[in-house]
Amino acid sequence: MTLNRLDKVITKIDTPLYHTIGEAADSIGRPCYAVGGCVRDFFLGRPSKDVDFVTVGSGIELAEVVAKLLGKGTHLTVFRNFGTAQVKRHSVELEFVGARKESYQRNSRKPIVEDGTLEEDLSRRDFTINALALRINREGFGELIDLFNGVADMERGILRTPLDPDITFSDDPLRMMRAVRFATQLQFNIFPETFAAIKRNAERIKIISRERIVDELMKIMKSPSPSIGWQLLLECDLLPIIMPELAAMKGVDTLNGRSHKDNFAHTLEVLDNVSAKSDNVWLRWAALMHDIAKPVTKRWDEKTGWTFHNHNFVGSKMVPRIFRNMRLPQDQKMKYVAKLVELHMRPIALVEEEVTDSAVRRLINDAGDDLEDLMMLCEADITSKNREKVKRLLANFAIVRDKIADLNVRDEIRKLQPPVDGNEIMEIFGIKGSPVIGVIKSTIKNAILDGIIAPNDREAALELMFRIADENGLKPVVTQTQK
Repeated sequence: MTLNRLDKVITKIDTPLYHTIGEAADSIGRPCYAVGGCVRDFFLGRPSKDVDFVTVGSGIELAEVVAKLLGKGTHLTVFRNFGTAQVKRHSVELEFVGARKESYQRNSRKPIVEDGTLEEDLSRRDFTINALALRINREGFGELIDLFNGVADMERGILRTPLDPDITFSDDPLRMMRAVRFATQLQFNIFPETFAAIKRNAERIKIISRERIVDELMKIMKSPSPSIGWQLLLECDLLPIIMPELAAMKGVDTLNGRSHKDNFAHTLEVLDNVSAKSDNVWLRWAALMHDIAKPVTKRWDEKTGWTFHNHNFVGSKMVPRIFRNMRLPQDQKMKYVAKLVELHMRPIALVEEEVTDSAVRRLINDAGDDLEDLMMLCEADITSKNREKVKRLLANFAIVRDKIADLNVRDEIRKLQPPVDGNEIMEIFGIKGSPVIGVIKSTIKNAILDGIIAPNDREAALELMFRIADENGLKPVVTQTQK
């Protein structure tokens, strides 16, 4: 990895804003340092709008002086319970805190915080690449403090803890999730000793709230190649605790010389395929969960071998429970994921048989506004190593897409309104409610979807209504002439 040299990094802070902060620190006789992730990102050439500053003494006092010097357009927020303050100026957020040292109790990740030195503050950081500091004071401006060789670790592309990793992860188990997240975002390797410590302390993740875990998972899912993170979570034994349903997909069973593909590996491939085409994080979640029910639906058939019948339907029913357990949203986002999981086999079935107008109409109707996302997921689901098979399936998908476009133009199926509604049926036959009403409505809908009745052909719909009603013993009490 190519890093920015220190002189180039210094140019990042050689601005009026940083010099004003240094001036504020000098005015009260305080050392001041930019620390943590922002310094790391300066070296990596990554954008950083949030900048953390550490001083020896009161961070709140320094923030108040900084806000006063910056003047109009600056907003100061003080968090006295935490001994921190935030200065917001335009789109930049500046966090100020006094140097601290921490100690932990076994049953909590909430530290006991005490005032400390800069060295103590940097040593409590999660990884060496985040334990860097740049001096902001006029004297020594741009001096780099790198006590744990964080710059060298960035050059090597490794994640390593400043202190004993077992202590680091036991004290704050969320750091294990952060290790996986940074490895995914930066495409760094976790140092072997550090990785081994994560495995030894994996059970400690149970004391972390689901909300904090999900926050890290969302950052993994928004990364260019989220499969890296999920593979690491499996390898370091965190996945069976965080999401056992996904971990259960790993492995291949063989019986009578016949086996199935590794559904976990396949899922990660589909996830990256989707991620290469879309930033929609919920579409990525749908990709991650599209085969989630395969472990519970797996059966052996003497004729066909391993089967996973109805895994799409079963999987869609699993989605709400998994989302609830993981503290993921319970709103339309969850329904969207469940819907795509349920429907993901439909286009694939279409490309393996003759593509009829009726089948395509049903797909359009059921997928609604999410049809394009569904097609993207299904195309990403083609992971065969057989190039000819992939070529054939993609060509058939193209046919399906053409058919969809054609049907949308011809009958605007997504705007379809039934020519006869339930209230009208009840009025015509003088009933308040009956299962037959549902039968009539669904028969008319299916006839339209199958192309038997045109979408707006009211007369044909009424004719079919009367026929179905007569077959079920219903007689009209109001004729169309009377109406």
